[in-house]
Amino acid sequence: MSTLVIIAHPNLAESRISKRWVQELQKQSGVTVHSLYEAYPDEQINVAHEQKLLEQHDRIVLQFPFYWYSTPSLLKKWLDKILTYGWAYGSEGGKLQGKELLIALSAASVEENYQHDGRNRYTIEELLRPLEATSHMIGTKLLPYFVQYGAGVLTDEQLEQSAQKYVQAVIS
Repeated sequence: MSTLVIIAHPNLAESRISKRWVQELQKQSGVTVHSLYEAYPDEQINVAHEQKLLEQHDRIVLQFPFYWYSTPSLLKKWLDKILTYGWAYGSEGGKLQGKELLIALSAASVEENYQHDGRNRYTIEELLRPLEATSHMIGTKLLPYFVQYGAGVLTDEQLEQSAQKYVQAVIS
């Protein structure tokens, strides 16, 4: 199985979690790591190139830090530009039909905050419903979310465990 990991982190070099995850992913065969912010610092997305990349892989992973209950802005723009009618969906679309989709994110808050009685009032699953709906629309098989909570309080040991678990989620 070939896997494309779309990294959407505006400052990957300064990231603790995303950077560590990428380091582990780069050791894996069959995994293509593609950083949107590195590829498109001007945010001028090459739609044909991105669509070809997606077509060439069996599994697609969207990896990002959770920003204001959503994706970073370039990932949202990427979704808007790439998942077009006639290519991703519609009577002439379906280019991603049957591919697997994994949503992988890091959240600054601890898991307890993502409960109905927690600070954020909603679960991660509820907040990710737009991506779930997108997956349904384009015909991908949505895999269970990979979420690393508590980004700001993670110990080095927990980070290493997270990196190993993440790689397993991506390649298995």
